[in-house]
Amino acid sequence: MAVCYLGIGTNLGNRKENIKLAVKKVHALKDTRVLKESKVTESLPVGGPAGQRRYLNAALKIDTQLPALALLRQLKEIESQMGRKKTMRFGPRIIDLDILLYADKVIKSKKLTIPHLRMFERDFVVKPLKEIL
Repeated sequence: MAVCYLGIGTNLGNRKENIKLAVKKVHALKDTRVLKESKVTESLPVGGPAGQRRYLNAALKIDTQLPALALLRQLKEIESQMGRKKTMRFGPRIIDLDILLYADKVIKSKKLTIPHLRMFERDFVVKPLKEIL
C-alpha cells in the first residue's frame, strides 16, 4: 500500500457537495481508502479568467494499492463522471483532483509529476495538506 496525498478544488455548482461526492468516489476506488480529510477552506482563484467564483479546497490522505498512473487515471475518471470539462488553463471547474504526493516517490513524466509542481506556491494546497500530515 502507498500513502498518498490528494488536493481537491471546486468553484462551480454546489461546491460543498462537489467535495463530498469526490471524497466518496475516491473512497470507493478499488484497493483505496481515505485515511484523513482536511477541513474545507475557501480561496481566491489563481490565474485564469477574471470574474471566477472563489474555490473551496481540501486535501485527502489515502492508502492505495493503485500505481501512481493508475490512480491518476481513476481521478481523471471521477472528474469526468462529475461533469468536468477541459476548457482553459486555470479556468473554472466543477472538480479538480490532484495527486500531491505519492508515497516517497519522485515521478517526472508527460502525464504526471510528483511531488506536484506548484503545490508549495499555493496556500490553498499547503494549509489543508499541513493539517493532515
